[in-house]
Amino acid sequence: MIELLYAILTLVFVVAGLTMVGMAMRAYVQTSRRAMLHLSVGFALAVAGAAATMISAFITGFDGTRGLLLVNSGLTTFGYLFVMYSLVTYQA
Repeated sequence: MIELLYAILTLVFVVAGLTMVGMAMRAYVQTSRRAMLHLSVGFALAVAGAAATMISAFITGFDGTRGLLLVNSGLTTFGYLFVMYSLVTYQA
């Protein structure tokens, strides 16, 4: 049951994240602001971390959780760094 709940929540996160990627890319196309490109990369990395972790967890039978958490945390961290960078450079 917990695995199903994990998969559902991750899929919702992926859909919401990809929606944000699309919105940021549309804003980049409309405004040509590089900050919007950085924002979309940040959201894409966060989504990639969640998706890769979920897929790997089910493939490995949830073995190697330390590695899975490391990949998830790493991609999410770099994603948030891109989001922060986009916010800092938006006005510049």
